[in-house]
Amino acid sequence: MESSTGRRRPTIRDVAAVAGVSRGTVSRVLNGGHWVSPEAEQAVREAIRTTGYSANQHARSLVTGRSNSVAFLLTEPQHLLFEDPTFSILLRAAAEALSAREMPLLLMVAGAPAERRRITDYVAAGHVDGVLLISSHRDNPVVGDLLRQGVPTIACGEPLGFEDRIGWVCADDHGGARTMTEHLRARGRRQIATITGPQDTPGGLRRLAGYRDALGPDFDQSLVEHGDYTRAGGQRAMAALLDRRPELDAVFVASDLMAAGALVALREAGRTVPGDVAVGGFDDSGLAATLDPPLTTIRQPLERIATEMVRLLLEVVEGAEPARITLPTTLVERGTS
Repeated sequence: MESSTGRRRPTIRDVAAVAGVSRGTVSRVLNGGHWVSPEAEQAVREAIRTTGYSANQHARSLVTGRSNSVAFLLTEPQHLLFEDPTFSILLRAAAEALSAREMPLLLMVAGAPAERRRITDYVAAGHVDGVLLISSHRDNPVVGDLLRQGVPTIACGEPLGFEDRIGWVCADDHGGARTMTEHLRARGRRQIATITGPQDTPGGLRRLAGYRDALGPDFDQSLVEHGDYTRAGGQRAMAALLDRRPELDAVFVASDLMAAGALVALREAGRTVPGDVAVGGFDDSGLAATLDPPLTTIRQPLERIATEMVRLLLEVVEGAEPARITLPTTLVERGTS
């Protein structure tokens, strides 16, 4: 076969010859690197680079019966894809992990029931090999549909209602929330409020539980206000807390985006940060360092979460049982505490 320049297009045989391995080894590297030594894989990838080999994805799909692509499925309203920086970090990291395997990532957003039906029908038809499911709410119907259709799926966060039926990767939400609440107490704060995430999401539930455990017998339900992981929601929740408990001197906010809104409400109420009220967030997705003052927060390893999701999904595609991973979080101290 010749390229548009008239030169013969490099083949797997050419790559194998340059790498000094068999054509079977080259094929295994192209299909995910299973049962290939690190040395052989490095030699093959270097040979691919030097020969200019480009896989014929259509031909490979005919042989394997796979699409050699993966869906990044966000089950939230479309505007959150652009408003919440955590989603863009997950998307970029997943795309990079798949690019190393020469597999494209298809972005899909399904915030409404009609969108969910169309997308589950699409992926069930074999257009993708598996799904990276982002931001799943309790008993999300998409999860049940994907399970019934036998579509390999790995979730970001524990998929409430389906914890034992699909694989997932999450940050230690409970431990991170507990660490932040203990940090605020160590700063001498005694009236520590919280703005939670939605209570039908794993992060919303686990971060509230960590806050509650850290306070122990000092927990006070009137210092809890539920939020929705949006900037506007954080501002509304902070205003409600100040109205109900004006003496509060700290607040743990379950996402950096909500914390940005909370800082606006505090400023509008004439409260200084951290003088009058200390503030702690959760995510460290890039937004935290840009706020005024820069936000003390809990860093969850978003890039690694996405990378591990890709790894686990490709294992399930190959027939492995779904695995579940919880990754540690760390406290990042800045100017709000």
